Amino acid sequence: MSAYAARFLSVPAVLKTHKWSALAIGAMEEGPQRFGALQRRPEGVSPKVLTSTLRRLEEKGFVDRTVYPAVPLHVEYSLTDLGRSVAQPLAHLRLWVENHVDEIAQA
Repeated sequence: MSAYAARFLSVPAVLKTHKWSALAIGAMEEGPQRFGALQRRPEGVSPKVLTSTLRRLEEKGFVDRTVYPAVPLHVEYSLTDLGRSVAQPLAHLRLWVENHVDEIAQA
C-alpha cells in the first residue's frame, strides 16, 4: 500500500473503528458540552469508554478540551474546525444508518 493510501485510509479509521466517535461528534454539533451531558447523549457508553473516545478525538484534532478552574471544576468539549468539517458528513451517515437499520440487520 502506498504512503498516500495508508494516510488516506487512516483518517476514517479513527472515526469508524470507535463506534462512539461519530456519536460524540454529533452530540457536540450543537456546541460545547460537558462530560455529563455527553455521557447522557449516546446511551450505553461507560465513563471509561467516553473518556477514551474524547481523548482520542482530542489527540487527532477533532475536539478541544477546555478546563474551567472554577469551583466546582468543570471541563467542556467542543469541536475544532476539523471536527466541524467532519460533523456534517457523519450526520448524513447516521441518518442513512437510521433509515436502513432494519435492512442492514437482515442482510
